[in-house]
Amino acid sequence: MTKLATGSKRLGFEELKEAIHAKLVDKLDLSRIGELEGEQLRREIRAVVEHLCDSHNALLTRAERDRLVEEVLDETLGFGPLEPLLKDPTISDILINGPKSVYVERRGRLEKTDVTFRDNKHLLQIIDRIVSKVGRRVDETCPMVDARLPDGSRLNAIIPPLALDGPAVSIRRFGRNPLSVEDLLNLGAFTEEMITFLQACCRAKMNMIISGGTGSGKTTLLNVLSGFIPAEERVITIEDAAELQLRQPHVVRLETRPPNIEGKGEVTARDLVRNALRMRPDRIVIGECRGAEALDMLQAMNTGHEGSLTTLHANSPRDALARLETMVMMAGFELPVRAMRQQIASAVDIIIQANRLQGGPRRITSICEVTGMEGDIITLSEIFKFVQQGIDDEGRAFGVFVATGIRPRCLDRLRAAGMELPVELFAERVLAEA
Repeated sequence: MTKLATGSKRLGFEELKEAIHAKLVDKLDLSRIGELEGEQLRREIRAVVEHLCDSHNALLTRAERDRLVEEVLDETLGFGPLEPLLKDPTISDILINGPKSVYVERRGRLEKTDVTFRDNKHLLQIIDRIVSKVGRRVDETCPMVDARLPDGSRLNAIIPPLALDGPAVSIRRFGRNPLSVEDLLNLGAFTEEMITFLQACCRAKMNMIISGGTGSGKTTLLNVLSGFIPAEERVITIEDAAELQLRQPHVVRLETRPPNIEGKGEVTARDLVRNALRMRPDRIVIGECRGAEALDMLQAMNTGHEGSLTTLHANSPRDALARLETMVMMAGFELPVRAMRQQIASAVDIIIQANRLQGGPRRITSICEVTGMEGDIITLSEIFKFVQQGIDDEGRAFGVFVATGIRPRCLDRLRAAGMELPVELFAERVLAEA
């Protein structure tokens, strides 16, 4: 490590940065920070840091001074050591296991970085800076938190005493410009035939559920599908940590609120769904259905609020139905199983299964139509599917997209809504390799 002189004492780079950062707060006119932007702010900070370097008699090269300025700027106004990772567009996840262990995911693969924090206190300061900006808190009385970064990325943090080796942080990246239909087509997430069908279903106000595991691309797909909602419709979104990026002009965004330090003031997704029904919505989009709000969502779908979209965690379309049943039971009502399944079958039209395959590729692996009930069983018809054929030399799964040959029962409904799809679209065949 480069050694730097301060009088008769020589400091390491990190020690000098910490000393200069501490003095910077005293030197800067903090009342003016909010008025400064971009390069002007950078110039002011650079001038102060240069002066402090000179006052410390720091023996720095120009490259080291530039690096010091950037890192002090990140510490003062940004998110410290996280800044370079947040600026890297190739990173999809940032995973922090204590101050000295930071991993990232690039193109579906995890790799360790050389990024570190000074200690637990430093990492806690960065976490607190993030969560305080969205009105959340994290401390010993509330040691777990969900929050979002300014670019829309989602953060989950859990701190000691629950996290034994220091604060643990997971950041799911969402860029300022969400992936488009063309981007996902180029990445091989689905085919043109599949997205043509889903676009028609969305415009015809069919209720759709996106099912998938963690990191399978559910939110990305929800953003894409929401782009097919006509601009003249009023859309209300409900999320735990806001991450949807709808482009329609008439969107009302609602976010849940955790309880305060006295355990009061909590606003749940179920509360927001009930309230949204009084707000004259054309569509309700729930970022993720994970509890009792499932019952209210199903009731809304069954009482005229068509075209709703949501995601949930499940490994297959059939598992998604079972998960919905479990969430409905969480509402506390003793509904007979058959009645509950009838409610689900009449509310849900389409289930889209997203999976993250071995090696990282994300694919829509199944598009199913809910066709009704046979006895006590909800019936599904698989319209499109992905068939995995193997693993390539780089360890990535590959396969083919297939049209099963089943003609959807909803074609008449699509036609009535002005969405005319040729029956040849669903002819049994291989659609594409991926």
